[in-house]
Amino acid sequence: MIKIFVGGFPLDFTELDIAMLVGLHGDISTIKIVRDKKTRICKGYAFVEMMSKDGAEKAVEALDGIEVGGRQLNVKIREEKPVAAPRNYSSNTRSSSFSSGSSFEKKKRPRRPI
Repeated sequence: MIKIFVGGFPLDFTELDIAMLVGLHGDISTIKIVRDKKTRICKGYAFVEMMSKDGAEKAVEALDGIEVGGRQLNVKIREEKPVAAPRNYSSNTRSSSFSSGSSFEKKKRPRRPI
């Protein structure tokens, strides 16, 4: 499966509208419209997971740059983020506030004379 980015569509678009556009070029697995967390209003872009790379490439070629609802679509294959290498904490030479057993004990500070 391969993901494509679909951006620039009208804010009132639904998953069905995107499926009707993209589905003409290949089988779709999932559609995720990105929405504002508080208002739940569409931000105008989505990620579509296609069943085949061929279908994704056809969708990008056919849809990128076309006008839909007065807005120009931006469609491209989503680049996968590089996977971060696992960290090795045992080789960390920096000191940590958790390195001594007494770090959680409350220490009395000297008081200034009044």
